Amino acid sequence: MISESARIIALTGAGMSAESGVPTFRGRGGLWRNYEPQQLATPEAFARDPLLVWEWYNWRRAAIHEAQPNAGHKALAALEQTGRHVTIITQNVDSLHSRAGSTHVIELHGSIWKSVCTGCAAVFWDRRGKLSTLPPLCPECHQMLRPGVVWFGESLPPMAWQASAEACSEAEVLLVIGSSGVVYPAADLAPIARQAGAWVIEINLEPTALSSLADLSFHEAAGQILPKLLQ
Repeated sequence: MISESARIIALTGAGMSAESGVPTFRGRGGLWRNYEPQQLATPEAFARDPLLVWEWYNWRRAAIHEAQPNAGHKALAALEQTGRHVTIITQNVDSLHSRAGSTHVIELHGSIWKSVCTGCAAVFWDRRGKLSTLPPLCPECHQMLRPGVVWFGESLPPMAWQASAEACSEAEVLLVIGSSGVVYPAADLAPIARQAGAWVIEINLEPTALSSLADLSFHEAAGQILPKLLQ
């Protein structure tokens, strides 16, 4: 399937980054081991206690800053170097795909390295492991910044969603990697690709909500199976 296809999409979720040591939201040892998701990753939580939310994101920044792209990230970047049109659609906010060398990356849920002003909507990028001042303030209007990520209850960035849906509608192969298939609307992308005639290949440690849609499922770590599949 892969060797005969020119347009390949990889939809990646938290399981992809977990192999690089990035803590996941779900599962054992997840970031929300001591907090419910709604306590930290919602507009309401930020309005209620912005310092707590920023302290949590500062901890996440430090953990992600130490992480390195794994063999799965590197295999996808290497596939692009063969001349195929490879688009990465990621639910992760860590930028590990770009660091691995992939050039067509859609960050569906934003980036942890981006902050947005709650006042003037200016966007700032900062790749330091930890911010020195919390909550950070906008250098332009001095209002509070917020993390440039999509929280529960918020809509996806329209341009990112449109680009993702269009890419999946033109795909010949869709690789669904490390995604639980329960977060919408990202979970709608696999059906879009399937309806367009693409092969769907799932790579996940366990069966997911999308397993019944897949033509093939590999229940292995992405860092182990991707280099073999893409050799």
